[in-house]
Amino acid sequence: MMKVVSTTNAPAAIGPYSQGIIVNGVFYSSGQIPLTAAGDLVEGDIQAQTNQVFENLKAVLAEAGSSLDQVVKTTVFMKDMNDFVAMNEVYAKHFGEHKPARSAVEVARLPKDVKVEIEVIALVK
Repeated sequence: MMKVVSTTNAPAAIGPYSQGIIVNGVFYSSGQIPLTAAGDLVEGDIQAQTNQVFENLKAVLAEAGSSLDQVVKTTVFMKDMNDFVAMNEVYAKHFGEHKPARSAVEVARLPKDVKVEIEVIALVK
């Protein structure tokens, strides 16, 4: 059985998808970009945008009954791999000692021309 996850504490899905889905005790998030819960784009460098992405991830994880320490896998999409070190500093601060598996790729373009998008797979408590 699938359960749709939806919270007003993260940007609303702006297409035919949900913020996340829980299946068999595992949460799969949609990619989060640096929009506020109100839908405003966070301008600024990769670190400012990555911080907002993590605020969104924390919100959807909380709604799913999970948290960053339950994340088992992340996928990071970046507009420019030259931003990797700066993104990684923010990423490491949010995860602390927890180090989930990760893929990080450079892509030609992201929604709204943002610099970063991150999706997670996490266990539900």
